[in-house]
Amino acid sequence: MLRARKETAGWMPGATFGPSLRAGLVAILTALFAAVLLAGCASGPGPEVLDPVGAPAAGARSVRLFVATTRTPEAPAGHRFTRGRSAEPAFAEYTVSVPPDHTAGQIEWPKGRPAAATTFAVLGHRALAPATFHGDIAADAAGHGARKVALFVHGYNTSFQQALFRLAQMVADSNIDGTPILFAWPSEAAVAGYVADRDAAALSRDALANLLVRLAADRRVGEITVMAHSMGGWLTVEVLRQLRLSGHGAVLSRLNVVLAAPDIDIDLFRAQMQVIGPFPRPVVVLVSPDDRALLVSRRIGGDRPRLGALEIGDPRVEAGARAARIAIVDISEVEGPGSLNHDRFVGLAALYPRLAADERRGGGLFNKVGTFIFDTVDATLAAPAAAASPVGAAGE
Repeated sequence: MLRARKETAGWMPGATFGPSLRAGLVAILTALFAAVLLAGCASGPGPEVLDPVGAPAAGARSVRLFVATTRTPEAPAGHRFTRGRSAEPAFAEYTVSVPPDHTAGQIEWPKGRPAAATTFAVLGHRALAPATFHGDIAADAAGHGARKVALFVHGYNTSFQQALFRLAQMVADSNIDGTPILFAWPSEAAVAGYVADRDAAALSRDALANLLVRLAADRRVGEITVMAHSMGGWLTVEVLRQLRLSGHGAVLSRLNVVLAAPDIDIDLFRAQMQVIGPFPRPVVVLVSPDDRALLVSRRIGGDRPRLGALEIGDPRVEAGARAARIAIVDISEVEGPGSLNHDRFVGLAALYPRLAADERRGGGLFNKVGTFIFDTVDATLAAPAAAASPVGAAGE
């Protein structure tokens, strides 16, 4: 039987395992690794899905996306990007078509050549110089009135085309009133590439930091929301720490930060946040205790708990969240694609209109600190039954 070990230091409970359980634990972990490997072995969409199809289809929605990437293009000014690493980021714009019969939370992948009438498809692509990239973003943001931009940082085991179409799906489902930007770092897009992905993410820190500095310096750009998933969450928090230490703390005041299923050692995150300090609006951490991908990551990391799989019912987690002035939100009730429970955040896109309305009324994700359960029926935050502290507003 598992025995929880009470810890007095930190704000995440740990667990210890008796010797009699080790054989069974190894078997369970082997099965979990096999599940992840099987999930990753299904042939993913190849780069050919990025080939522009040209004409749009009746009833399809076109989504304009800006891209900053540390991947290398297949050819100069090419529309396909590889897993190769580049010291200098490349910039581009894509127009992606979302089919008329699109199902929220899903990507309708082509089985052959993309067809705008039935699948996600690229309608057009432009390689951009840095000045053009930033100028076009500012102009697009101004065209939305609110001058908002939304930056998505993808996670581990993700190809360029998967990241691009995932952002297009979330934009289409949410109807956001802002300018979407993808930061695509050179993931190997392979289950066995975990260590290589961590290195590639680390190599991309300067590029992401420079992008945020440039966006924040442009007064034509208003609110900047950063949504980072999985290992992209680790990259993002490292960049926030780097910005604080390098004298760019003013950039942090311009950001709304959402970490979805972040693959971050909980002790590391606590140390990172001590350096970063509190934000004007709390950092939001979306968690699922049954996230199977993070369970495997935890095992790879020496059985160290991962931030994205926290159990929010523990009073120490509530106390830690309030001390760090962040919001930890359990989204286990949200339906997401796949069986690993690692991508539930994409299901929040369809609920964005109600979340935005709640935000305008002073509620929502960015106005509270502590631990919460996301109620999918009302699209609201509720305090966990076992929480030791009451729900508090960020201003308290």
